[in-house]
Amino acid sequence: MNLIKDTSRPILFIWALLLLSGLISLVLARWSLAFVSLFTLALSLTPPFLASRWSLKLPVPFLFATTLFFIGSIFLGEAFDFYEQIWWWDIALHGLSAIGFGLSGFLFVFMLFEGDRFAAPPSALAFITFCVAVTIGALWEVFEYAMDITFGMNMQKSGLDDTMGDLIVDAVGASIASLTGYLYLIRNSAGALGHALSQFIDLNRRLYQKSKSRLKK
Repeated sequence: MNLIKDTSRPILFIWALLLLSGLISLVLARWSLAFVSLFTLALSLTPPFLASRWSLKLPVPFLFATTLFFIGSIFLGEAFDFYEQIWWWDIALHGLSAIGFGLSGFLFVFMLFEGDRFAAPPSALAFITFCVAVTIGALWEVFEYAMDITFGMNMQKSGLDDTMGDLIVDAVGASIASLTGYLYLIRNSAGALGHALSQFIDLNRRLYQKSKSRLKK
């Protein structure tokens, strides 16, 4: 299966640990931990599965980062209560997720223009990047609310204060992602995050043909 074949060993090892944790928890009748473990595994498998279905190639650092994020937010955050034990855990995860979703939004919009950085003003693409990241952050807050009222969880913690704090952090992360996209468009470079954009574009050049031809010139 290409999904397994194209994945690095450290990531496969993490997936195996999540599966093992879920199975052991089922045997021990620890239903909550089993659900969290298997749900985290399912979320971690979603990006490479969708990429395989859509014929996309994902950089290994991206897969590693998304896997660690799902472990940090669902497995450690909810099952082991890191959100309560470490005050900055929620802030860090929301900020990092906003940057990640923003960069993903930038790549998607840039792909719609076939990588032609001259087809739209860089400021417009940066603005769309910001909107994508903030929108996903807002949808996550709706998801937390739904989980709390449906299953009696406490994902919102302090309620309105937690939600507004998360949205503010999301906006900061989205700003970083949009600035990265803007600098990438005007300079073809934007530090480590810009390198991540280049990695994805290089692996999927067929989707960015105009960018490739422009760069050759």
